Amino acid sequence: MGEYNIMDGYSFEIITGPMSCGKTEELLRRIRRCIIAKKKVKVISPDVDTRAKGDYIESRNGLWLDAVKVKHSVQILSLVKDAEVVAIDELQFFDSNIVKVITQLMNEGKKIIGTGLELDFKAEPFGSMPELLCIATKVDKLHAVCMKCGCEHATRTQRLIDGLPADKNSPLIMIGGDETYEARCIKCYELPDVNSKTHTKGFKLLQFNHK
Repeated sequence: MGEYNIMDGYSFEIITGPMSCGKTEELLRRIRRCIIAKKKVKVISPDVDTRAKGDYIESRNGLWLDAVKVKHSVQILSLVKDAEVVAIDELQFFDSNIVKVITQLMNEGKKIIGTGLELDFKAEPFGSMPELLCIATKVDKLHAVCMKCGCEHATRTQRLIDGLPADKNSPLIMIGGDETYEARCIKCYELPDVNSKTHTKGFKLLQFNHK
């Protein structure tokens, strides 16, 4: 088999992992390589992500690139007609049509590079990410450093409210930065439930029916 060519079209690369693992930083690195290769690049970001104060995407280390804010995923199709490479940040925030949109873009011969949280703050599959991971031609799952114990295998996104783990019944989407979210390993991850007086840590046990 030949070496994988990052400039190939008809492809969909997805970069996933918890908050603070460097997804957007890696996306920006790949975009810049495509720009150096003189590819026509269009960067897309969901308008629900208001952390950046302008029309751009920004990594936690201060790197940034201009981006078009989009509300509905079908809008992407008309925006990227002339692009050879389409970069999409925060895929988990888009509506379910994002799967069909990316499939169509691949069929048109475009190269798509995307980022997204595969798990929400409850450690459950986030939005359309399961389907997107299935159709991707290349998947990179990044780990972060656990902000509680310091291990290098954090895979969970811990939501914090006033410095404490957020209740599992809080809203699914809550935009925030380091003051609201931190990466944690499975051992240190917590999910309290005030309604049932329970406090989940680490793996969640699945209930099976034995017949």
